[in-house]
Formats: sequence, C-alpha cells, structure tokens
Amino acid sequence: MRMYDIIKKKRDGLALTEQEIHFFIDGYVKGEIPDYQASAFLMAVYYKGMNLDETRALTFAVRDSGVTLDFSNIDGIRVDKHSTGGVGDKTSLVVAPIVASLGVKVAKMSGRGLGHTGGTIDKLEAIPGFQTDLSEEEFIKIVNDLGVCIVGQSHELAPADKKLYALRDVTATVDCLPLIVSSIMGKKLAADDDCIVLDVKTGSGAFCKTVEESARLASIMVDIGKSAGKKMLALITDMDRPLGANIGNSLEVIEAINTLNGNGPEDFTEVCLILATNMIYLAGKGTMEECEAMVKRSIADGSALETLAKMVKAQHGDERVIYNPELFEKAKYSREVKADRSGYIVRVDTEGYGIASLLLGAGRNTKEEDIDYSAGITLVKKTGDKVEKGDVIAVMYTNDENRFQSAVDRFMKSTEIGAEKPEERPLVFERVE
Repeated sequence: MRMYDIIKKKRDGLALTEQEIHFFIDGYVKGEIPDYQASAFLMAVYYKGMNLDETRALTFAVRDSGVTLDFSNIDGIRVDKHSTGGVGDKTSLVVAPIVASLGVKVAKMSGRGLGHTGGTIDKLEAIPGFQTDLSEEEFIKIVNDLGVCIVGQSHELAPADKKLYALRDVTATVDCLPLIVSSIMGKKLAADDDCIVLDVKTGSGAFCKTVEESARLASIMVDIGKSAGKKMLALITDMDRPLGANIGNSLEVIEAINTLNGNGPEDFTEVCLILATNMIYLAGKGTMEECEAMVKRSIADGSALETLAKMVKAQHGDERVIYNPELFEKAKYSREVKADRSGYIVRVDTEGYGIASLLLGAGRNTKEEDIDYSAGITLVKKTGDKVEKGDVIAVMYTNDENRFQSAVDRFMKSTEIGAEKPEERPLVFERVE
C-alpha cells in the first residue's frame, strides 16, 4: 500500500477503505508519512469529502492512535458533555457539578482555549491553586469520592488529532466536516464514558454558521458515537450572541458560581438547565420532566454549588472563592464602552467579541502565550436591547491599559445598532438523537 495511491484515489473522489485510512493515520503518527503527503490528503478530503463509513473509519483510527482510557474502576454511570466551542461558554463549570450532585459520574477531560473561544481548563486555572494535571489514580479517586473531576487532556490521548489539527491549521483545512467529526469524536471515544451529550453551537461565534450545518454535524457525530456503543444525543444551541454576560476566565467562573447560587443570567441559566437535564436523562435517572425537577432542586438546595467547592478543594484549589467570588484577583484597569447611536442592538459578531476579549489578554493566539485571568468583558446590553447614545453597553477589564483601544475598536465593529428591534432567536434549536 502506498500513500501516493491513497491521495490519488481520494483526489479522484473515490471512497477509501478502512485499511487505507488506518494506513494513513498509523504512518503519519509514526512519522513514516511526511507532512507534504498528509497535507495533500487533507486537501483532497476537503474538496472531495468523505461518506459516513469513511468518516467513521477516520474517527476510529484517530481514537486508536494512542491510549484509550479505562474507567472501569469508577463506580456508576459516566456521562460527558462536549461543546463545539463558543464565546462566554462556561457551561461545564455549572452542569458538571449539577450532574455529579445527582449521582451521575462526570470524569471529564477538557481543553484550553485558542483564538476567540475560551477553554474550560483556562477558566478553572483562574481559581487560585487549582490543578488540572493529575495522576490517573488521583483523577479516578476524586470522581469516585465526589462524582466529578475535570482535568486537561492527556498528551497520549488521540495523538493523531494533535498532529492533524496543527497541519489543518496551516493548510486552510480546519473547516471540513469529516475532519471536524474525527477530531471531536476521536478524542471523546478514547475516553471511557457511557453517555455523551453534544452541545453543537450555531451562529456567528461558532464554526457552523447555520442551523442546517450544525444539525448535519450533530447527526453524524451522534451516529458515530452510537456505532461505538455510546448513548448519544446532541443539542443545537445558539452562538449568534455570547452566552451569559461575562467573557474572560475569572469573570466566567464568577458567573458560573452566581448561576449555581440561582442568580445567573437568564440565557446562560436556561442552557445549563437544559444540558444538565439531558445528561441525567441519558444516564437513565428518569423522564425529562423528572430530570428537570432534579436539576432545579440541586441548585435550589445548594448541593450543586457544594459539589463544585469540594471538587475545587480536591484539585488543590482555594474553595473559599466559590463561596466568596470577591476574593478573585481583579484587573487593574477598566473602561466603559458606550453606544455611538440610539436604537436597538440588532446583531453582534460573536467571534468579534471573543477576539476583543483576547485583545485584552483573556486569551492566547499561540499555545505558548500567557493569559491574564482577570481580563475580559462584561456585557451590559445584548442583542435585542434598546440603547440610547452614550449608554454603557459593556465594561472591559485588563492589566495592560495599552490593550484597550484595539479591543474597543474590535468590539464596536462587531456591534450593529439599528432602528428596528430584531426577532428573538431560540436558545436551543434542535435535539438530535
């Protein structure tokens, strides 16, 4: 078997066999297939696509390229939630402790942010002392004791994805459906979870800009997960506006804590309740109505917040900040952003808001960059809100005041104010099973 023949076959629009796909992944991970041939393969897939069988084979090959985890020492049903990424999306910090407080195990591995989307690990590391690099033994013990633990992804997990993503990033092949599916599901299937709920974002801050694109991505991932023996469902949720009011690491942790106290923003709270309800429903805890009641009760009686505090303490963080968010370090500088005209906020470029936060220091352009955990944006007005010229629509925070101008410029460029109030968009568009 030759890589030349595999590239030519896909270039000509023919379906590859499982053996050919595994040959490519195995050879590339071992360094036997050079980047220039892998790049040609990715571009051929970008233009010619893959059918479901090919996409499934690619996903399983990515999964099997490294270690696969064994969670058999964890007692009980294990459920995970994966988001395709967005701005202000701190749902894992809320839904994981809710689900764990209700007797379902959440053994979660999450990633860091890169570009305009924030990462769960970066948010958690805004908590003083919090450790996301734990031994497997400590990880499993915490999950068994508390029901939840969130750590960074192992370097040994799906190494093919790490190599392929770096290559996709520089060859303009990131936005390719079979490559996206294999990247997300290859990692998820390498973990030993029983149930997976996918939060597939749609809109200006997501990879998929339309509901139709998002639904297609979701249905393929659900199908592949089921073929691997997992219980699956996906929700198509809105990312045409940031989720909640806060963008930035410690700001988002504070908003998650407020939500677990019953005081979160309405949109963010609703999405968290829906995700958590579907997670425990998939784990077999009852009907949707019963599960929703359980989720609301876990917030009302404080058990979800207590679970988060216990997880923080177990992962060597300062749990005092969970009960007193005022203890989080605050940025040295703040600046109000004001409306330049009267009207309604008609639409926003959510990705642009994420980039504005990044420009303040809340994110990284490369994996080596340091993060300013206290930097970010608090939205005072959101899509659909009426504003008068001069009204404060956002407050920005940073420890480097030289960052303000570029961030404000990007934010204002991403905010459209018009005369007519826009139609409301639903927070959840579809449920894919």
